[in-house]
Amino acid sequence: MILSLESLGHQFNDTSPWLFRNLNETVRQGDRVALTGPSGSGKSTLLSIVAGWVPAAEGKVVKQGISRIQWVFQNPHGVAKRSAIDHVALPLLAQGLPRGVAEIEALHLCAVFGLQHLVDQRPFAMLSGGEAQRLMLARAVAAKPDLLLVDEPTAQLDRQTAVTVNDAISELSVSGGIVLIATHDETTAAACSRVVDLSEAQPWTLPG
Repeated sequence: MILSLESLGHQFNDTSPWLFRNLNETVRQGDRVALTGPSGSGKSTLLSIVAGWVPAAEGKVVKQGISRIQWVFQNPHGVAKRSAIDHVALPLLAQGLPRGVAEIEALHLCAVFGLQHLVDQRPFAMLSGGEAQRLMLARAVAAKPDLLLVDEPTAQLDRQTAVTVNDAISELSVSGGIVLIATHDETTAAACSRVVDLSEAQPWTLPG
């Protein structure tokens, strides 16, 4: 699996400023990459471009061997009355696993993300912010995507809660897939294997 960003640039219209320009990166299978930069540098927009939701103003995104894409959004979204384990088991059931096998694998994934205490089948509505964000990461991994996009996973969390999410990110594995994480949090970036700083892909870096 390879994700290539080739001379990528984006502005929202012909009169708006460029968020980034002349961005060239190659991301390979197994990479866990933090997208950093100041507010307004286009971190979340770049995720949308990579996902194919927003067309780039210039350049192109080339995906090789990537067909399944999964998102984890800034604000965790779940079904309030469904149990935490159900959220992780659902994508496994969708893959055809028997319920008993899916629940065992879901429990294993919850343990990987430090959520062993959710074996009590606690409903989503009762989870803390950090628990909910880690649960969404576990659910995304359960879906076995080729490309996992994570948008500002600690932006709405207090510092202590963010530590638990960053610990989970440092263990993040998507069966050899690619992970892109938009973040302004230095500790989140440190939990990744590579950093791409969008402040280095600004218009004034172009000649002329």
